[in-house]
Amino acid sequence: MASYSKKLVAKSDFKIKEHPTDIQDEISEDEAKAELKQLRKKIAEIQDKMYAHDKYSVLICLQGMDTAGKDSLIREVFKEMNVRGVVVESFKTPTEIELQHDYLWRHEVKLPEKGKFTVFNRTHYENVLVTRVHPEYLLNERIPHINDPKDLPTDFWKMRFDQINNFEKRLTQNGMLIMKFFLNLSKDEQKNRLLRRLDKEDKNWKFSPGDLKERTLWDKYMECYEDAIANTTKKDAPWYVIPADNKKVARYLVAQVIFEILSEYKDIQYPEMPEEIEEHKKKYKQQLEAE
Repeated sequence: MASYSKKLVAKSDFKIKEHPTDIQDEISEDEAKAELKQLRKKIAEIQDKMYAHDKYSVLICLQGMDTAGKDSLIREVFKEMNVRGVVVESFKTPTEIELQHDYLWRHEVKLPEKGKFTVFNRTHYENVLVTRVHPEYLLNERIPHINDPKDLPTDFWKMRFDQINNFEKRLTQNGMLIMKFFLNLSKDEQKNRLLRRLDKEDKNWKFSPGDLKERTLWDKYMECYEDAIANTTKKDAPWYVIPADNKKVARYLVAQVIFEILSEYKDIQYPEMPEEIEEHKKKYKQQLEAE
């Protein structure tokens, strides 16, 4: 099987149009569903070792346009994992308390502990995506000398890319494995999914008129995603571009990449029993059996 971690990784010259949104000619929906069933068990096994090993943590970042399938992907990819080992964090409009700190603070305090996975459903990249499409939102951060979007210095977004790169570099240097996934959804498929939200009664609650407003800004969002990914895909914190028009295939691809990356860390093993306990293990066993 092809190494999807190498095939799907974004390069520094990333261009969205060069990446497909559907690869069902390469792997069918049925194959993806069957493979995912096996992969999530393997990932759970590694996570169990990682929890006992207690030296690494894993941060999974999911970004994509509305309806890209983030929620269902989280549910299906991580369903075999022990609940003590994975935490999902969703980031919506910053609260007043969060706005009293710099824009990375609310993400910093939600990072995974050693031995655990954290999944960011939307991420710190909202701060170079949504705020770039809607620069007026930056005024809520009360940044000194910026009282109007026109006050933003010309290098403002490059500065934020550098800050994010430095943030992630510090984390990876201290034992965190970072995998960032862009769910690459086509505009036509988003239209179909929005229509399904309106047609199906049990999906109506997911629909928001704001989704249509953001959809009119599709091209601007794509430009911002392209720039953000190109500037922040790094060797130790790469972006993976996931064809997302088929949800089952997208889930499989994310799981496959996670498994491939984790499998590279051969030192993630159960700790050896302390010599003193190993030496007297037989005695302890006999003591228990004699009760």
